[in-house]
Amino acid sequence: MRGKSGYVKAGVTVFCTVAAILLFYDTLFGGKVLQKIGGHLLHALLPVVYGASMAYLLAPMVNFFEDNLFFGTVKQARQRGSFASGGARALSLLMTWAVIGALAYLLASVLLPELYRSVVQLIGNVEAYYNTISGWVEHLLETNPTLEEWVAARMDIYFESAKSWITSKLLPQATMLMGVVSGSVVGLVAFCSNLLVGVITSVYFMATKERCAAHARKVVWGLFSRENALWVFRGVHKVDRIFSGFVRGKLLDSFIMGIICFVGCSVLDFPYTPLVSVIVGVTNVIPFFGPFLGAIPSTFLILLASPRKALYFVLFILALQQLDGNIIGPKILGDKTGLPSLWVIIAVLVGGSFFGLAGMFFGVPVCACLYSAITFFLEVRLEKKNLPRETEAYTADQPASPPPPESGADPGENF
Repeated sequence: MRGKSGYVKAGVTVFCTVAAILLFYDTLFGGKVLQKIGGHLLHALLPVVYGASMAYLLAPMVNFFEDNLFFGTVKQARQRGSFASGGARALSLLMTWAVIGALAYLLASVLLPELYRSVVQLIGNVEAYYNTISGWVEHLLETNPTLEEWVAARMDIYFESAKSWITSKLLPQATMLMGVVSGSVVGLVAFCSNLLVGVITSVYFMATKERCAAHARKVVWGLFSRENALWVFRGVHKVDRIFSGFVRGKLLDSFIMGIICFVGCSVLDFPYTPLVSVIVGVTNVIPFFGPFLGAIPSTFLILLASPRKALYFVLFILALQQLDGNIIGPKILGDKTGLPSLWVIIAVLVGGSFFGLAGMFFGVPVCACLYSAITFFLEVRLEKKNLPRETEAYTADQPASPPPPESGADPGENF
């Protein structure tokens, strides 16, 4: 039997190796069958992905309503070992989606019309703004006619390209957001249907979140040994703590920043207030570079309308970022990632180069997970070698004093 078992294991190993080689070759040089299958599968499961994402983001709100409004019922259910808390869970879900629905209604009835009007106003003033910029360029380069002529020619080309993009893409998309029928109505209907199914799926996930977690733990206990299962649970808990803290906290922080920016710009009567607030709020989700990415185009927009108000807007944004960096951000986020500033910059740059805006946002928690895992395994190896874990112990002023290796052993064999 042992011989047959060995043959079976060897056969499975050879099969998996050959399959991996073929898939690798097909991905790089062939028809990319695996990517096509994965793309079709992802497209089919897109509503489930939407639902899981919404459930993951809204689970703390459900827990908040249960723990504060139905504490006695929840406590009794937990004492009975029940997976859900009956009517308390249903009412908590209803209240959660009532809050989300109210926010969506405010967004659709207040912000979107104002945003649409700002975009239309901006499009209507494009030519006037272009003439203003041309006047600035002519004044700055009046002593160098050759350079002025070259810059003016390039500006004409860019202006025509920007005008074509605005009229052919930006304005139709803005119109579509306001519910006007356009050529991409089929895609809008498909997105809305997927979103609706995702909402239903999220309700199922949040209603049975304890049972889903129990099934996941059951699978882990069945596949791994006791020691490895505990390591898996610790790793998943660490990843969840980093992702949940960063993603939920950063989205909430950006939402608050967008609202404060909208109120402040409205009080100070800045032009394009809804558009500027959306830009500031959306770009704020990007760590480190987000405030600059939002402030620069917003300042330029206001500068075209009123240079004096552009100066006031810069001062307002600086004060707003100080408020976020010293009060709002630390209260909401704290130190959820544990990444040094240098690694945050690297994560944003690498993630953005591969996956754009989404990569700049998710690159930080992914890098934080990798950084935490590498740090943990490195410290474990150092402890096995009886070496200090503190980085200060390896500076030139305080050299580490590792114990001498055993006789005949290679000092670096455990690394």
